[in-house]
Amino acid sequence: MTKSILDGRYVSNILYEKLKFKYEELVKIVGRKAGLAFIKVGNDKASTIYLNTKTKKCNEIGIYQETFTFDENITEEELIIEIRKLNENKNIDGILVQLPLPSHINYIKIMSEINPDKDVDGFHPENVGNLLFNDKGIYSCTPQGIMELLKFYKINVVGKDIVIIGRSNIVGKPMALMLINEGATVQVCNSKTKDLFHKVKQADILISATGVPRLIKSDCIKEGAVIIDVGISEFEGKLSGDVDFEDVYNNSRLSYISPVPGGVGPMTIYSLIKNTIRAFELNNIQLKKNM
Repeated sequence: MTKSILDGRYVSNILYEKLKFKYEELVKIVGRKAGLAFIKVGNDKASTIYLNTKTKKCNEIGIYQETFTFDENITEEELIIEIRKLNENKNIDGILVQLPLPSHINYIKIMSEINPDKDVDGFHPENVGNLLFNDKGIYSCTPQGIMELLKFYKINVVGKDIVIIGRSNIVGKPMALMLINEGATVQVCNSKTKDLFHKVKQADILISATGVPRLIKSDCIKEGAVIIDVGISEFEGKLSGDVDFEDVYNNSRLSYISPVPGGVGPMTIYSLIKNTIRAFELNNIQLKKNM
């Protein structure tokens, strides 16, 4: 069986070209660039790296951006005041709160304060509800990026048995809803799931988002399966996904697999840019008329 790599870098670069053309046309109509505000609380090293990657891509596309950095001791009430200011800022179309937040801040409460039309992460309850009802909205970046990756490689999900490992609000739950909306049969597993690897072995498509390095081995992969690795962590001094890539790629008869890094990550950034341009449309009356 021929094995193929789901190359997120390659796919996102192609999709960016189409998106950039659309964005340039929108800028001409509005007369200004889309504006994106990044909110960072504290000095988490991983958050800083992720944020730098996002800002770099915004610069390449031509999106105006501002980064607001706050001390980790900022109160929840103070952070909400800052978000409300950005909700009213006419030059800011999208607001992204970089996670994780300090433990004394309730991230659900914070996300609920963002104007749904500026919620480029897709975490506001209104946008989650839109996803539940398969209605128009701004959807979570990583699951949306995975759907784009599957679509590009013409991997049909209709009627497929899909196993998701991880039930987070960021990946697992919205991923399940997107797949259900497309006609897939979905199981969402977690650390307490009975006979986890037996279920994994039944999967036509496996999506793993646990952050446990090299959890998935070749002996639990179904022949012809598609493997989407969302996890990323450090293992023996190197970046690793949930999947033991070399073991699975060399010793199983899968059809597709996404690498770490270079698979889901670039597609997540692409989805953020796409969501920002969507927010740009939603926050400009002259663009809404043509939507």
